Amino acid sequence: MRQTCLNTVFELAKKNKKVVFIGSDLGPGVLDNFKKKFPNRFFMEGVTEQSIIGMAAGMAFDKFRPYVNTIATFITRRCYEQVAIDVCLHNLPVTLIGNGGGLVYAPLGPTHQAIEDISIIRVLPNISIISPCDAHEMKHLMEQSVNLKGPLYVRIARGGEEIVTDKFKPKIGKGIYLKNEGEYCFLTTGITCQIALKAREYLKNKKNIECSVAHLSTIKPLDKKFLNKLMKKFNKIITIEENFVSGGFGSSILEYASDCQIKNKPIIKITGLKDRFIKKYGTQKELLDYTNLGYMDLVNKMLKFIKE
Repeated sequence: MRQTCLNTVFELAKKNKKVVFIGSDLGPGVLDNFKKKFPNRFFMEGVTEQSIIGMAAGMAFDKFRPYVNTIATFITRRCYEQVAIDVCLHNLPVTLIGNGGGLVYAPLGPTHQAIEDISIIRVLPNISIISPCDAHEMKHLMEQSVNLKGPLYVRIARGGEEIVTDKFKPKIGKGIYLKNEGEYCFLTTGITCQIALKAREYLKNKKNIECSVAHLSTIKPLDKKFLNKLMKKFNKIITIEENFVSGGFGSSILEYASDCQIKNKPIIKITGLKDRFIKKYGTQKELLDYTNLGYMDLVNKMLKFIKE
């Protein structure tokens, strides 16, 4: 997924002379094609996250379109003030690309786990947030990113995820139904839709229970029309995110539900990471299972929810 994202930035640079790339801690050979073709628009600044955000903001003031890429924890936590004051305050068209959203860097421990990035970025005014679930969705959304008027945070997953959106033409700000059946619904963002699809398949084949899987790749701003229809359609909804439940994707859904003018609103439950550091090492899948975000955890949660 990361490669698809960066390749799309390169394609955008071919079409738009204002597109520039600023990297921090890129691996060997990453975007060498960009560097060779557009050396004056390719900047590798090393591990200086605060500086590159200020640099990107300055370029944006000069009508350039900066794409900044580094590990998600570093582009959100380490330079949070610069993102808030230099970029968001001035509503500048800077795209922040965070590698390894969620538990992707589980082998490196809690310093590299981006499990609060949705929460802390979501509270900043002006910025949009997207969390694609596969390479197909990533490509379509990144192609549209160049036309956004303000800042954007792109949360990148591990890569190699199954392509589940190939029947759609994903759009920033628009939700989709990956499966639309039954009176219960998993509402997902990012790669959690992959987990929800497995849970839904198990419930249908083993328990004869039909569930929908709705997907919002855009966490901010929410697709209100989509959510209005969804909340009228389903009695019970479970939101799923690879992020702290505090202030994250599920919180944004509950906030909207509390304000929207809908009678007989559904019951909504949030599924995500508990409010604690995960002092455990392993693969992403191992930590998802450890934190009760595996597909069987979703199956059991939905079964319990249905009985309530």
